Amino acid sequence: MDPQLKIGFIGAGNMAFGIAKGILAGNVLAVNIKVSAPSTRNLGRFQELGIPATHSNTEVVSGSDVVFVAVKPHVVPLVLNEISQHVSDRHIIVSVAAGVTLATLEELLPKNTLVIRMMPNLPCLVQEGALLFARGSHAKQEDGALLRSLLHRCGLVEEGPEAWIDIHTGLSGSGVAFGAGRLLRDSGKHPAQLRSEVCTPGGTTIYGLHTLEQGGVRASTMSAVESATERARELGRKSAAGCRK
Repeated sequence: MDPQLKIGFIGAGNMAFGIAKGILAGNVLAVNIKVSAPSTRNLGRFQELGIPATHSNTEVVSGSDVVFVAVKPHVVPLVLNEISQHVSDRHIIVSVAAGVTLATLEELLPKNTLVIRMMPNLPCLVQEGALLFARGSHAKQEDGALLRSLLHRCGLVEEGPEAWIDIHTGLSGSGVAFGAGRLLRDSGKHPAQLRSEVCTPGGTTIYGLHTLEQGGVRASTMSAVESATERARELGRKSAAGCRK
């Protein structure tokens, strides 16, 4: 992998921060990464790592080769519409938005854009993540290999069919909130704070935890994964519907 590869993040939440930390643990320099967010609230921790920050999404895209779209699912259409005219054939666009399908991403971006859909999880923060990705119709095997090389310090990185992504969201993306020992031990944070960080309001994890709290642990754990998986699919349907409006 080219150590001068330029990496961009649109969105500065926990997933973006975990991925950025993993990338920095490899051979990418902080000056070759840039992050954008509409407010300064989450940008400070990136800047503490030496990563330049901006409020301009188009600035990130124009200066990057690989762009991680790490925003909430309902914001994806707005963001992609904003950056679309700045996306070229040199870019790889990696979405980590739960439920947003490759078909939706490719519909919102210029024709022949290299798109990858990925689901990481919060243990990326301690390089113990489980990341699953699926390539879009124009992304080649070498694009997947580049992503795997870029993220190998984040944890386990695997490629699979897109149909597995929502299941992975329910089991590994959300499932770590149902018992994340290493993250709890190493972060030094209170369990309630870790739970808050992984539970996006209205997202997949909070749906699963609600199910857990309704019944016994064994049956509820299975139902929690099912609830989180179905929520991921529901978010994808909503995003696709919003795209068609």
